[in-house]
Amino acid sequence: MFFKKAKISDLKEMQQLYIETIQSVCKDDYNVAQREAWSSGVNNSERWTEVIETQFVLLAIIQDQIAGFGTLKDGNYIDFFYIHKDFQRQGIADKLLTELELEAKNHNSKIITSDISITAKPFFEKKGYIVKAEQKNIRLGVELINYKMEKDLL
Repeated sequence: MFFKKAKISDLKEMQQLYIETIQSVCKDDYNVAQREAWSSGVNNSERWTEVIETQFVLLAIIQDQIAGFGTLKDGNYIDFFYIHKDFQRQGIADKLLTELELEAKNHNSKIITSDISITAKPFFEKKGYIVKAEQKNIRLGVELINYKMEKDLL
């Protein structure tokens, strides 16, 4: 596995990974309507393009395939963090998170934050993130629960 920064040409594969991960990996924590509402975010092409152009976007590559990706916005906020459904539980998330935290430290950030799904919450807790709030978001009329989490980088 190696890391590389994402380019616009990686966008379609990233979006496919995003949809498949939500639909497959999150199925025990979110019902069909919730996963559909969440996945619908893929249709906001302006947002995806803006993420690539303005955020630190790191891809984990295995055998010429994106195995996962994470993004760091403003040097201290993990905006996207997804591991391919076929590459779960192989240490990719651990390595990717370490790289994002290093990048945050390079920005002299003292705290890193993110909005974490029910599915990802146990992983982030193991990595030292603390729940600051449970959040109820409405997307396409469907309630989605996630958690505002943060970690001290000092």
